[in-house]
Amino acid sequence: WVQESMDNVAILVEEHPPSDEPDLLGLYEGIAQTEREDYSGALPDRITLYRATIESEAGDDDEELRAVIAETVVHEVAHHFGISDERLEGLGWD
Repeated sequence: WVQESMDNVAILVEEHPPSDEPDLLGLYEGIAQTEREDYSGALPDRITLYRATIESEAGDDDEELRAVIAETVVHEVAHHFGISDERLEGLGWD
């Protein structure tokens, strides 16, 4: 149901995060669904995953790699739905 509820969002993978945030695992850029009013014709929101930092965080453990990817995707998708970092932390997703 989550995928069906997502609207106008692209998920991308880039090698490295921006140089000013070298430890970033993922980034949501766009207008959260809770903030949309006149949204017609807007470019897609973007969720970007950063391969190098995700792999560095996981080390050589494939299971940990899957866990880091899953946690990062959940975190960024939550932002798409308007859930703040503070709320995520309160829910145990820090």
